[in-house]
Amino acid sequence: MIAAQNLLPRPLLLTAVLAGLLALAACAPREAEKKPDALTLTPLAFSALPGWLDDDQSAALPALRKSCAYFARQSDATRLQPAPTDSQAPGLGGPGIGGYVGDWRAVCAAASQLPDGNPAAARAFFEREFKPFKAANNRDTQGLFTGYYEAELRGAKQPTGRYKVPLYKVPGDLVAVDLAEFGSEFSGRTIAGKVVQGKLRPYDDRATIERGSLKGKNLELLWVDDAIDAFFLHIQGSGRVVMDDGTVLRVGYAGKNGQPYVAIGRELVTRGVMKPEEVSMQGLRAWLKANPREAEPLMNANRSYVFFQETKGAGPHEGPIGAQTVALTPGRSLAVDRKFLPLGLPIWLDASHPDGAANSSSGEARIRRLVVAQDTGGAIRGPVRGDVFFGWGEQAAARAGAMRDRGEYYLLLPNAVAARNALPTS
Repeated sequence: MIAAQNLLPRPLLLTAVLAGLLALAACAPREAEKKPDALTLTPLAFSALPGWLDDDQSAALPALRKSCAYFARQSDATRLQPAPTDSQAPGLGGPGIGGYVGDWRAVCAAASQLPDGNPAAARAFFEREFKPFKAANNRDTQGLFTGYYEAELRGAKQPTGRYKVPLYKVPGDLVAVDLAEFGSEFSGRTIAGKVVQGKLRPYDDRATIERGSLKGKNLELLWVDDAIDAFFLHIQGSGRVVMDDGTVLRVGYAGKNGQPYVAIGRELVTRGVMKPEEVSMQGLRAWLKANPREAEPLMNANRSYVFFQETKGAGPHEGPIGAQTVALTPGRSLAVDRKFLPLGLPIWLDASHPDGAANSSSGEARIRRLVVAQDTGGAIRGPVRGDVFFGWGEQAAARAGAMRDRGEYYLLLPNAVAARNALPTS
């Protein structure tokens, strides 16, 4: 989920190899035609945002200011996302939904002048500088919303009897390729593997790596003391490792093996071990601990494997560095699908969560708050899909694990962007 950065193609890779792979992919039988995902937007007024007047929007300002600091390092002509594709909202032209960095200069300047801890001033700022739009996948406004946190593990720089589970750095023979470079019809698709006798082959899956395929290659970043903790670190994408000397080292996503991600919760449901409503991070961790003989085979059912790097730049009271290269803000940073949304965009979130306030009409507990798109992740796919960063520690883990339900969100576009794209406004 965190800091999912593309790896550069290696010189070993032959264009002819890829061309052959792509040709085969194009000739493969297609599954039943499914309407492609597409972001669609409906303009509305701020008064239509559910719970808008109940939130303290000033709590989202630190996150927005971090995004603004990132924009400040870019030129005015920099687009906040790639050129429009078929996945963009209908009617969007020019730079697309995020606009140019220059469109954000005045917004960011105004945000920097706002007083801290003043909900009324913050709310007035957002209502003055932005236009809200309800997001949908085609016409479906409902999407899946989950939570994540920064895991905390215990580790050491050298292996011992206690610390024997390695976290690996990116292998030198891993090749990651953005297929869009070989044709616009492959936009948004990537593959990874390794070159064997001039041909690109799939990279080792989790089970193969766990059996030792990377041993002896000097790829160990560090060692931790618990294989289950390491597995969930792979899912979370980043974490804090308390070293044996008491120091804290932060690690983050550096790459992955390109094998398919398999949710072990879904595996347990398929096997009849759990009911769908019983699947949570806490429940999965408890099951793995209680069933040590079956734990390793189940974890290996997820063939995806993540490689790590040491990360710096975030303060002790901040979250890890997200995909926008800014420190995440607990409760106010959201991971989104970058194929559809730009990073740095304020988003009004309305999703189920047991810690949220009760809906006056239905009684359902919901989180309704202003967040900022600042991260992405391998499982975050679709125009209406989000992952809330809850922070670190046991409480954050519990809150993140409890969030997995349907919800909606509303995009806040700067006035200049909405006007340039001729989007109707309320």
